This record gives sequence, structure tokens and C-alpha cells, in this order.
Amino acid sequence: MISLDIIVLLIIVALIFQRLWKVLGTTPEEEPKKIKLSREGAEKLYKLLKSETEKGLKEAAKTAEILTPVDDKPLSETDIVLGKIQGFDKDSFLNGAKKAFRVITDAFNKSDDETLKMLVSTPIYKKLQEIIKQRNTDGITAETDFICFDKAEIIKAEIKNDQNAVISVEFITEQVNVLRDKEGNVVQGDENYIQTITDIWTFERGLEAKTPNWILVSTKK
Repeated sequence: MISLDIIVLLIIVALIFQRLWKVLGTTPEEEPKKIKLSREGAEKLYKLLKSETEKGLKEAAKTAEILTPVDDKPLSETDIVLGKIQGFDKDSFLNGAKKAFRVITDAFNKSDDETLKMLVSTPIYKKLQEIIKQRNTDGITAETDFICFDKAEIIKAEIKNDQNAVISVEFITEQVNVLRDKEGNVVQGDENYIQTITDIWTFERGLEAKTPNWILVSTKK
């Protein structure tokens, strides 16, 4: 079956043929010396143009076949939910989530209350404060030498109460973590050992929120 593209292009070729025939296939009386193209010549030109057009379409079809997936995968439930969040961009979100992961981890180790209040929910903030206070009481300091992200992937998304978007991200990172006492001695961890750690952090944001900030509401290993 001839595709619509071929039909359109054949019409164009036919128009070109018609114009060529009008210009080259006849000799006006006022220009008796103009070279005349025979009907046979015009038909050969038409067939050549038609052949080249079809050849080009076949090559384009092959290219499209290579670039187009054989099977269209249905959208996952997570993707459907993400599609309901106005202006959501997965790459931008994950880049922001990775930055938040590093900033929050660093703020926790440095007991940076101001930063933690801006980036985590109240329940998470209270839990972190309990750990920080206990470390301060024991004279313990925490250090994290972040190496890299091995993975950062959205594993779940939902709309809660038609008001808030909730997204869970799985982070797999390589880190060196140690705890030191007042004298600076390592009391936990190994400063020469790189750990591969898996964390699942859940972020939340109001659908009608005026700011693009996502708040950390849950963490688990």
C-alpha cells in the first residue's frame, strides 16, 4: 500500500514534470530556437525523479525503524503519578535530590540546625536533633567523606490526599564514615574503608506550593 508520504511526494514530482513539460516540451512562436524536450525525455525525467523519491523514502523509513522501539512499553504507575505533577521534570528533580542528600548529610554531621530546618520535616528534624545532642554529650564528632553516587532512582511516587506529591528515591552511594572522640581518635568506622550504602529517602511537596522546594519526610536503609 502506498503511504501518504509517497502520494504527496509523487504529486510534487508530477507538478515538477508538468512544469518541465510546459517549459521544455513546447516551443513558443516567439522563441523558435529554444531547445525542445521530447515527451519521451520528459517521461524519463519523471521516472528518474519518482525513483529517487521512493529511494529516499525507503532510506528514511529504515532510519526511523532503527530509532523507534519495537515495543512501546506502557507507562508505570510511578510515571503516571509523576505526570500529574505540574511542571515536574525527572532529571531536574533527581539532580536536586542528590544535592539535598549531600547538603543534609553534611549539615547533620556539622550540627547545622538552620540548614536542617529548611530541608527536613519537623519529625525528621527532631530525630536528628536527638542524635546530635547525644553526640555532643559524649564528645563525639561525625565525618563523612562522600565519594560518589552509584545510583539515584525514583522508586515510588504518590499523590497524598490530593494535596501533596510524595516521591521516594533510592540512593546507592560510596562513602567513608567515621566517628571520633574528643581526642580525635576513631571510635567507629574506618577512615581507609569505602562503604557502599543504600538509602531510601522520601521527599514531599504541596501541589499548589509556590516554591519548588521538596522537604525530606522519611529516611530508611
